[in-house]
Amino acid sequence: MRKNSIKNTRINMEVQKELSQIIRLEIKDPRIHPMTTVVSVEVTPDLKFCKAYISILGDEEAGKSTIEGLKSAEGYIRRELARRVNLRNTPEIKFILDQSIEYGVNMSRLIDEVTKDIKE
Repeated sequence: MRKNSIKNTRINMEVQKELSQIIRLEIKDPRIHPMTTVVSVEVTPDLKFCKAYISILGDEEAGKSTIEGLKSAEGYIRRELARRVNLRNTPEIKFILDQSIEYGVNMSRLIDEVTKDIKE
């Protein structure tokens, strides 16, 4: 199965949806920031590993503590994912902090400052 096949894309979307619900509704760890979003998920074609890109609306410290909380709850998350998504293997999840939204907001702010200086 190719990495970007239709089947793998469908699996990625299903895992992302269920992972979002598990994190948002079921995990009660105080380290996990309430504004945590699963931006995207990449499951390997052999269904052994999964990269989950997580975005947190907050400072850097909130991001680090959220990733720690998710890593400590990884066993529970995998068990729930196996129960909800019918896959041959339940992938081992690696949580990665995605800072692309923060980067985009910063770039927009810089562009606004430059255009403001040009108009003056």
